Amino acid sequence: MPTTAVHLGLATLFIRKRLLSEEQIASVITKSRQNKLSIVSTIVAEKLLSAREISELCYEEYGTPLLDLAEFDVQNISDELLNRKLIDKHKCLPLFKRGNRLYIATSDPTNINALEDFQFSLGLHAEAILVEDDKLHKVLEKIIEEDISGLDLGGADQEALANMEVAETERRDETTGDSSDDAPIVIYINKILTDAIRKGASDLHFEPYEKRYRIRFRIDGILHEVSEPPVNLGGRISARLKVMSKLDIAERRVPQDGRIKMKLSRTKSIDFRVSTLPTIWGEKIVMRILDSSSAQLGIEKLGYEDDQRELYEQMLAKPQGMILVTGPTGSGKTVSLYTGLNILNTEERNISTAEDPVEINLEGVNQVHINLKAGLTFASALRSFLRQDPDVVMVGEIRDLETAEIAIKAAQTGHLVLSTLHTNSAAETLTRLVNMGVPGYNIASSVNLIIAQRLARRLCPACKKPEDIPTAELLRLGFNQQSIDQGFTVYKPCGCDLCSAGYKGRVGIYEVMKMSDEIARIIMEGGNSLHIATLAKEQGMRDLRQSGLLKVTQGVTSIAEINRVTSFN
Repeated sequence: MPTTAVHLGLATLFIRKRLLSEEQIASVITKSRQNKLSIVSTIVAEKLLSAREISELCYEEYGTPLLDLAEFDVQNISDELLNRKLIDKHKCLPLFKRGNRLYIATSDPTNINALEDFQFSLGLHAEAILVEDDKLHKVLEKIIEEDISGLDLGGADQEALANMEVAETERRDETTGDSSDDAPIVIYINKILTDAIRKGASDLHFEPYEKRYRIRFRIDGILHEVSEPPVNLGGRISARLKVMSKLDIAERRVPQDGRIKMKLSRTKSIDFRVSTLPTIWGEKIVMRILDSSSAQLGIEKLGYEDDQRELYEQMLAKPQGMILVTGPTGSGKTVSLYTGLNILNTEERNISTAEDPVEINLEGVNQVHINLKAGLTFASALRSFLRQDPDVVMVGEIRDLETAEIAIKAAQTGHLVLSTLHTNSAAETLTRLVNMGVPGYNIASSVNLIIAQRLARRLCPACKKPEDIPTAELLRLGFNQQSIDQGFTVYKPCGCDLCSAGYKGRVGIYEVMKMSDEIARIIMEGGNSLHIATLAKEQGMRDLRQSGLLKVTQGVTSIAEINRVTSFN
C-alpha cells in the first residue's frame, strides 16, 4: 500500500486540478487505508474518476511514459522479473529490462517505494511506465490465477518433500511452526491448499497413522488420496495448519476449531473451516472449503426440476411459515438455504440467521455464530431475533424441542423461517418433529414446505458413453414403462483427463413436499411417515429415487451413482 506521502502527493494534484474536493480526498485516503488499496484504485472503485482520466492526468503532470497494457503481451515477461511478493505488495508489474534498466508498469508514478524495492531486489535501475489502474489489476489477477492453475503436485511435491526431510533433520530441536515464507513446510502446505481449490475439492483430510501420513481430498463427494508425506512430518504439518488457523499449537489433547482466509486475488478469496481432533498417532485435521461464490448460485443451477423450483419459489414468496431442508451432512442443504436467502435478500426485508458455524458471509444478512460455551444457543439467538423486528429468520439446525418450539412460534406470528433437520426423507421430517414433542397441530399450521435432498456426481460430458440396459432391468431399477416407451439413453462413466473417474461436478436431487390439508390431517391424527409419503406421492411428489432416475433419463448422471446416493430395494 502506498505511504501517506504518496497519498498526499496525488491528493494535492487532484485538488489543484479541481477534479476532487478536499472532503472527497479525505474520504478516499480513509477508505484506501481501510481496504489496503492505493489511492488510485480507491478513486476508480468509488467512480470519482476513471482509470483513463487518472493516467492521462499523471502523464501530463509528470511526463511518465504512458502504455496501453491491453496491447502488451504479458506472456513475454521474463520469469526472473516476476517477484510475486513485490508485485502483490505494490500492485506493480515489471514489464521488461534494457541493459541495466527495469521498466515497471504502475498506475501511480509517485509510488517511489515500489521502484526502490524492485531496484534493490533485482539490482536494476527501475523506471515507471504509466498504465490504467483497472487494466493493471486485470493482468495481475490473471497472473495469480495462472500460478494456481499451473501447480503440479507431482514432481514439485517430491522436491518439496525432499527439502522438508532435510529441514526436519536440521530443526529437530526447534519449535514446530515456521513463519518464514520460504520454509519448505510452508511451500508444501500452500501447494496442497491451492491444489485443493484448483481440483474443486470440498474437504481436505490430514491423517496421521503409526507408519504413514495421508492427505486426502473429497472431490464430488468421494475421498481421494493425493499425497503421502513422511510420517515424521505429521507434527510440523499440523502445527503449520494450526498457526494459519490461529489455534493453540501447544494444545494437542482437545479438539479445536478455527478458520483460514486465503486471498487469491484482489476480488476473490477462499475461506477454510478447520477442525482438529486428537488421535492416538497425532492430530487429524479436516478443512472444509467455504467458497462464497457457491452461495451466489442461481436456483436454476442447483438441479431442481421446473415444478420443484416453482414450488420452492412460491413458498419463499409467502410472508410467513416454515421451510425445512433435510438430508445428511454434505448433501448441499447450506447452499439450498443460502440460495433461498439470496432471493429474499432485498432492502425491504430484515434477515437474521443463527448458524453453527457461519460458513459463508452474506452481504445484507445479519449472521450470528452460535457459541455454546458462552451460552449463545440456537434457542437464545432465536429469542433475540424475535425482538429485532425480523422478516426472515434462518436457523442452521433444529436440534431440540426448545429450538423447534421457538421456530414454530416465529412461523406462526408473521415471520418466514428457514431451517434444516437431519432426516432421510421429507415425510420423516414431520414425524421427527412429533417425536421431539412438537404438537401435531403446531406442525400442520406452521410448516409450508419440506425439501429432502442429496448430491449426485455429474457424468463428464467429454467421456460419458451410452450403456445398453434391457427393458426388464430398467423396470426393476424403478423406471416406469411410459418413460421407457418414450425412449432415452442411459450413460455410464468412463474417465478422461478432464474428470475424476468419469464424473465432474455434482447436481442436486430433490424431494419437494408441500404441506397440504390432507397431509396436515394425517399429522394431527398421529399418522406415520409411510402414510405421509404415500399420500404425498399420490399428490404428485417425486421421491429422491424418482428424481434421481429422472436425472438418468436426462443424461446428467448414471444409474450406479443414483444407486449410491438413494435407497434401492
